[in-house]
Amino acid sequence: MSGTARYLVAGCGYVGRRLARALLSRGPVVGLTRSEASATELDAQGIDAVSWDLDSAEAPVPRGIGTATVVFYLIAPPPSGTTDPRLKRFLAKLPTQPARLVYLSTTGVYGNTGGELVAEDAPLNPATERAMRRVDAERAVREWCERQGVGWTILRVPGIYGPGRLPIERLKRREPMIRHSEAGFSSRIHVDDLVAACFLAGSAPRAVERIYNVTDGNPTSMTEYFERVATLIGLPPPELVSRAEAEQVLSPGLMSYLAESRRVDSSRIREELGFAPRFKDLRLGILSSLPAL
Repeated sequence: MSGTARYLVAGCGYVGRRLARALLSRGPVVGLTRSEASATELDAQGIDAVSWDLDSAEAPVPRGIGTATVVFYLIAPPPSGTTDPRLKRFLAKLPTQPARLVYLSTTGVYGNTGGELVAEDAPLNPATERAMRRVDAERAVREWCERQGVGWTILRVPGIYGPGRLPIERLKRREPMIRHSEAGFSSRIHVDDLVAACFLAGSAPRAVERIYNVTDGNPTSMTEYFERVATLIGLPPPELVSRAEAEQVLSPGLMSYLAESRRVDSSRIREELGFAPRFKDLRLGILSSLPAL
């Protein structure tokens, strides 16, 4: 995009805060959070922050969010239901239209492919309400952008890891994992590589309206991921149990992820936007994320 872009990062959690800080070198950034406390923390980091409770129909639209030329939307849908009213309220009340909207979705929209490779044009088959909410959000983004003449990019993201996002506490609690013969495939992306993908998506020409999978290109099982983290941090590897045994001791949330197996193809973003993940090697990504000892 030409000129100096003003960025709005809607949702300044684990990924959003890193993205907002990184964008400061490229232009003015506004961070949108749910609470005043989070906004104060962002202000202290040099990010102009505002708060907006998107669960409240009466909450006023904060000043300053209508001047962005590029909007990154990272706010998760509500924890229940099959739609995303938060996103729809945001879009309906956005004071002015940006040049581009980048929406972070999930590869969970593909559902369980039985370990088969899945690309962006594959049929959507959400198996959980969590994934159904994302399908609804993707549809809302595309329809709103097409009505308003706004360029859009949807990034479908798998499991995110990085500093502070390793399963260290689970390993310390000696939680088991599913044995290799029953473990399915899953994909991952390091948080720094995801931020880099967001940069590329936000800088795409107006005519580029695409969906991109964002992964490190090396799918493994969750079991292998846990074992690698354990080895590199010097903890015992998790006990391996059958899937049936795992269902008795692991949380329903974790089991819902482990119930699906898919290998996600991210060649489109590499070929079209030049995405080159720094942490293609999972071992290097884990090492870069370990806490200082």
